[in-house]
Amino acid sequence: MKFIASKTNLVSAVSVAGRAVPAHTTMNILECILIEASGSNLKLTGNDTELGIETNIPATVEEPGMIAIDAKMFSEIVRKLPDEIVTFTSDENYTVSITCGKAKFMISGKSGEDFTELPEVEKDESITMTQFTLKSLILQTIFSIAQKDNNKIMTGECFEISGSLLRVIALDGHRISMRRVALKEGNDIEKRVIIPGKTLTEISRILSGEMDDLVTIFFSKNHVIFEIPGTRIVSRLIDGEYFNVDQMISKDYEIKLTVPKAEFQNCIERSLLFVRENDKKPIIFDMNGNELRLSINSPLGSFDETIDTEKEGKDLAIGFNPRFLLDALKVVDDENVSMYLVNSKAPCFIRDEDETYTYIVLPVNFTR
Repeated sequence: MKFIASKTNLVSAVSVAGRAVPAHTTMNILECILIEASGSNLKLTGNDTELGIETNIPATVEEPGMIAIDAKMFSEIVRKLPDEIVTFTSDENYTVSITCGKAKFMISGKSGEDFTELPEVEKDESITMTQFTLKSLILQTIFSIAQKDNNKIMTGECFEISGSLLRVIALDGHRISMRRVALKEGNDIEKRVIIPGKTLTEISRILSGEMDDLVTIFFSKNHVIFEIPGTRIVSRLIDGEYFNVDQMISKDYEIKLTVPKAEFQNCIERSLLFVRENDKKPIIFDMNGNELRLSINSPLGSFDETIDTEKEGKDLAIGFNPRFLLDALKVVDDENVSMYLVNSKAPCFIRDEDETYTYIVLPVNFTR
């Protein structure tokens, strides 16, 4: 096999395909990136059997072929090459030569025939949106998935499509994040799938985030495919029935608190100076009239600050994990945020009037 390609394109392709290469595996072939050269195209593929990514770049192919190369080594080599044209050759013994300018590397490859191919998936149903929208939906919810797989369903996000609406839901047992967005009219799909959090994290890093760039999502029984120009991402879905979050959502409230978002966020960030990384010390809200007092006492010291609010309903004292509140506030763009509460034991709802976003945070017990 022999091809010629630009360093810039190679670096980009290796970075994208490499996101599906597992950090630890008992199958050595999965530590590789598969390189396939044909026509005027170069295809690079990474696959950990749960998530597979293939991406294409233009190349001058002088001898078509296929070979698997250690992903870490190949990535480090192409990143350190001079900014010139790269010539890549391999022989029948899978010995690879990479030449760029005056630099030349010789490494060993493996037979591409041994590489685990991406599954062929039926593209049964699909939706299309901008890459900006999908990236935003992921970043605005992904922080609420569970990090441990005691309950695997919680390690993924639910994509719920009903006609022209898409709702994305994430929860970890202590909080729920939901975002809702309108799709193109005429969509008649009714679908509810659980996409692994790892898949969505990697996709958010690949998406351009541009309003003019589109992404199409195809669904089948066991897989989901994300297609953007030049790149295809195939992921297994998490098997199981997602939680019925609508049963957890109540429209009833006894207190509505409206606060300036920036001031509120800055206040919580200051309180975290007195909370260690794994400390569960709550921030205490004391609502008195139109004043909200926020306070924390910890072995590191204490914090106390008051901000002006608009409040409907009774006074209340309630405690929260400050990091959970901060995660939600960071992805809300509104100038003011509204919090809906019932009592010190019931969840707090942060949502806008149109319910394009809803964040639910469970309270934390506290002692004075």
